[in-house]
Amino acid sequence: MASATRPRAPGPSRPLSPHLSIWRWRVNMTVSILHRATGNAMAFGAVVLFLWWLIAAATGPAAYATFYSVATGWFGILVGVGLTWVFFQHLMSGIRHLVMDTGAALEIHASQTFAALTIVGSVVLTALTWAAIYFTKGI
Repeated sequence: MASATRPRAPGPSRPLSPHLSIWRWRVNMTVSILHRATGNAMAFGAVVLFLWWLIAAATGPAAYATFYSVATGWFGILVGVGLTWVFFQHLMSGIRHLVMDTGAALEIHASQTFAALTIVGSVVLTALTWAAIYFTKGI
């Protein structure tokens, strides 16, 4: 038995899904968006830096010296701190998702608290990592 598709009745168009400007921003929404953004940032940042390092190493000592001076300069350290935070934010958010996949922390208050802890945890871990680098390597 074939089903016929009925044409839509003329009239106003169907309502669109609400946009982000309508919703009230909450920490768990922010962490969800950050999880996607940090995953993309890690992929893009790792590829760009690895290719630059590889090409500089293959090109010769002068190109590698340029790479090394930028990587160990203020801009390279700023990028390193940023990528470290990106890594820890993605890791903490992934752990949050793993815990929530078990059925825990699904209540609104627990979910929001856990989301806020991912941000705090990523900042603390980034600070501890770079403090350890600074005090052991003497940047």
